[in-house]
Amino acid sequence: MKPIQLLIDEKLLRAADREAKRRRTNRSSLVRTALAQFLIAAERQVLDEQYRAGYERKPVRKAELEGWEGIQTWPED
Repeated sequence: MKPIQLLIDEKLLRAADREAKRRRTNRSSLVRTALAQFLIAAERQVLDEQYRAGYERKPVRKAELEGWEGIQTWPED
C-alpha cells in the first residue's frame, strides 16, 4: 500500500472516526472501503449511461420481442 495525505474537514473526520470505531476498524480501512464502493458505483453509472445511450441510438423494435410471450413461464408457487 502507498501512504497518501488527505485534507478533510473536522466534522467529516469525526464522523468517519465514529464509524470506524463502530465497525471495529481504523480510519484508513474505512476510507479505502468507502473509496472502493464509490468507484464501483461510478463505474455502474458509466455503464448505465452507455446502455441508455445505446438504446436511444437504436431502440428495441416490437418485432424483436414478438413470440417470446408464448414461451415465457413463471415459477410455480
